[in-house]
Amino acid sequence: MTIKTCLNSVADESPTAIALKYKKEGVWRTISFGELRERAWHVSEILAGLGVKAGDRVAIFRENSPEWFEIYHGIIGLGAIAVPVDAKLREQEVGYIFHDCGVKAVFCSAPLSEMMAELSARLSDLESVVVLDSGIDDIPESDDAEFYSYEYLWADASETAKSDARAFDRATLDSSSIASLIYTSGTTGRPKGATLTHDNFLVNVSGIEKAIDVHSTDNFMLVLPLHHSFAFTCMLVLPVHARCQVSIVHSLRTIAADMAATSPTVLLAVPLLLEKMLSRVMVGIEENKPAKFMYRFGLGKLVGRRVKQGLGGALRLVVSGAAPISPSTLRAWSRLGIPIVEGYGITETAPVLCVNPLHAPRIGTVGLPIDDVQLKIHEPREDGTGEILARGPNVMQGYYNNPEATAKVLVDGWYHTGDLGYFDEKGYLVINGRKKSLIVNREGKNIYPEEIERQVMESKYVLECLALGYREPNDGVGERVGLIVVPDLEVFDALEDVEGRLSDDGIETRVRNDVREKLMALSDYKRPRRIEIRFNAFERTTTQKIKRYLYAINTGGCKAPEEV
Repeated sequence: MTIKTCLNSVADESPTAIALKYKKEGVWRTISFGELRERAWHVSEILAGLGVKAGDRVAIFRENSPEWFEIYHGIIGLGAIAVPVDAKLREQEVGYIFHDCGVKAVFCSAPLSEMMAELSARLSDLESVVVLDSGIDDIPESDDAEFYSYEYLWADASETAKSDARAFDRATLDSSSIASLIYTSGTTGRPKGATLTHDNFLVNVSGIEKAIDVHSTDNFMLVLPLHHSFAFTCMLVLPVHARCQVSIVHSLRTIAADMAATSPTVLLAVPLLLEKMLSRVMVGIEENKPAKFMYRFGLGKLVGRRVKQGLGGALRLVVSGAAPISPSTLRAWSRLGIPIVEGYGITETAPVLCVNPLHAPRIGTVGLPIDDVQLKIHEPREDGTGEILARGPNVMQGYYNNPEATAKVLVDGWYHTGDLGYFDEKGYLVINGRKKSLIVNREGKNIYPEEIERQVMESKYVLECLALGYREPNDGVGERVGLIVVPDLEVFDALEDVEGRLSDDGIETRVRNDVREKLMALSDYKRPRRIEIRFNAFERTTTQKIKRYLYAINTGGCKAPEEV
């Protein structure tokens, strides 16, 4: 099977079933599976008219939208390779990706068209830029690539798209055909393009469906950006395979209202979103005396019924992925009776490897391997921890145009994830952190930054933190543990009425004292020797992973951070 045959199958058998629900001009609208396929026909016809052929790389450079779905299916329907690109990337980053894989055509939103006009002079492979949400008169001009209006090309292709000679039907694919190049998010440096086939995605989707018990009656709420593999596989490929609906959130500011309007059954989210949603819920509970009383005396699930009703009333499952989630956040949602399970995946594995089973989740783990995924711990240490290796038909073919990087991570059929972890007594996977982030101190002891960060995040005064290894100028071998902390200024704003406004020095003192107290739960050798306080949030990828490589502990040259 291919993603294309999945769409053909559901469009033939259930043409009126709702595929997408989205809000436009203040009104919720729908697209059926039959309509989605017909719209994909148009996209394939547009691309064929632009000279795009099977195997050519075509980028999708825009925010989430209903058009994202039809564009993707139209690209792969023609046999071309889709390259999803983060709409929030800077010009240099976009240029790197386009150059790396030789993008021939791109679909972009109107606000990004000027960037494409600037880049086109430096991209010899780029021939066509198709601009959405823009009139013909607003299309940029370039001497290096042709710019077109999506709406204009759509009208021009309509007649052929509906004929028996349509380009979508002429292309022949098989399960080993490349469907997408998905670029890594770049938390540790330059992104690499994972080459993923139709089979990679569909095998992964089958395992996910069994793990979280997906049905055709489900309604998935799309919040995460589709260029990211977690959202792409679970929100674009899975619903077509399972024949269920996707509702597209109108904006991040309207998530609760959109859920109330569309009644989703499944929400996929990153930890930061779930933490913010929980914070709003807890504020509401604190302001309501009966709710506050019930929550504190073990009746949180009664309060949770009203919370669930406010989110549409049908929510049966929330899956957290893309980054580690705090156990305290999971426990708080559980007290409200709203199940959240944590999973684990990597772009290079299409992406899901593990998920906690609904009937028996274990907080602090990322769950059990899904069907067709094999995991093992490479060269485990005395505590059982080692690098996590994965094997299965969901693993990528390799990195596009980068055999050296491919050879480093694909060895004897096993993908080396770069993550460190172990299996607990029940066979659930526990992740300690990244291999590259591991701190080895002067006594040779291994220290996992994520363990320290989880402990620090128990402080209500901390918004986010990073534990990092560092060396003093005269250190020979080994590393010391340092910590960078960002205070949660909203907490201090809330305290202002009670305690008065604290100065920056006062905030630093309060944060340091509370962090020290939380760190007492750790062994002495794991406790940071330096703590830096910064008042600017860390730079993150669009999936809210901190770009760790951008930060280091200050060991001189300016005011020294406080020694612990």
